[in-house]
Amino acid sequence: MKNFDWTQFSKRIAVKVPMATIYNAWAVPSEIEKWFLKTARYKNLEQRPIPMDQQIEPDLLYEWTWYLYDETEYGTITKANGTDHIQFTFARQCLVDIHLTEQHGYTIVDLKQTNIPTDDDAKENIRLGCSSGWSFYFVNLKSVYEGGLDLRSKDERLRPMVNN
Repeated sequence: MKNFDWTQFSKRIAVKVPMATIYNAWAVPSEIEKWFLKTARYKNLEQRPIPMDQQIEPDLLYEWTWYLYDETEYGTITKANGTDHIQFTFARQCLVDIHLTEQHGYTIVDLKQTNIPTDDDAKENIRLGCSSGWSFYFVNLKSVYEGGLDLRSKDERLRPMVNN
């Protein structure tokens, strides 16, 4: 493990839907709730909420919750170009970059999470935990948008599971 990079990781997945659909899956609050979050709330710098059907833009503040987790994540949208790139702060001081490209009829989703601290808690809960979490949510993104099936467990009586 001495050559293991604790400060970043990447994930990729191919989804057979148009790039605009996948961009909106990340950029529209009502869409990101279909596959990733229980609640996605965004406010501008004046603390005014944005509508659930409006695309996010840079400098919005977010408040995210998940099914079966008590934690709430707060962060900032740092980039959102409307077509193929979104960046946000996440898990303390981390940055998550989402880049989309089209290849052979698929939208390729590239995620890179960087700036991960190297204390023991961050190694376990951010580097390893987020990497595992993104793997599941990428599969759920593909499932929801290609087939309509949400794989998340939402039953409070059944935890922990690999799908929550």
